[in-house]
Amino acid sequence: MATDELKRILECLLFAAESPLSLERLSLLVDRPKGEVKPLLQELIADFERSGHGFQLAEVAGGFQFRTREAYAAWVRKLSKDRPFRFSQAALETLSMVAYRQPVTRSEVEYLRGVDSGGVMKTLLEKGLIRILGKKDVPGRPLMYGTSRKFLEFFGLRDLNDLPTLKEFSALDPALELEQLHNAVPSVPPGTAELS
Repeated sequence: MATDELKRILECLLFAAESPLSLERLSLLVDRPKGEVKPLLQELIADFERSGHGFQLAEVAGGFQFRTREAYAAWVRKLSKDRPFRFSQAALETLSMVAYRQPVTRSEVEYLRGVDSGGVMKTLLEKGLIRILGKKDVPGRPLMYGTSRKFLEFFGLRDLNDLPTLKEFSALDPALELEQLHNAVPSVPPGTAELS
């Protein structure tokens, strides 16, 4: 199979996929070694960057996915007739604590927030943004939580190392920081339910 043909096949697979496809999965699908597929993916990323399309090929959540460019997010939002996906302040606080302190127990989150967080954590679990990692080896064996692959996909992160550092956050104006997080719209429109 010619290189150009393989690139077109990869492009079709990525276009048809509902979630990011890992390098391993793509290699299996096209029956080619990862060392042959990875450079073609990098070429596709560069091709779409140069072409100026309204979408791009991005490496996100441990895989590759076509995503609309941020500059066109407002137009994509118009496509949805329902309410946009919004985080309440409680959901943002809880999700950020889980993201930065994982693995973390519910009681640790509640201690840091100073309020009951059971309902918010249940909602985040239902939305697939956090997941149960196991049980902590202490009396009572409480559940430990961490972020999910969907969390990475939603926020357009390759992995947890792409999260802003606490130092980067402290450089922001706190009011601006919360507004930016609250109004953050991922480049691929998620469901339309509001988290509270």
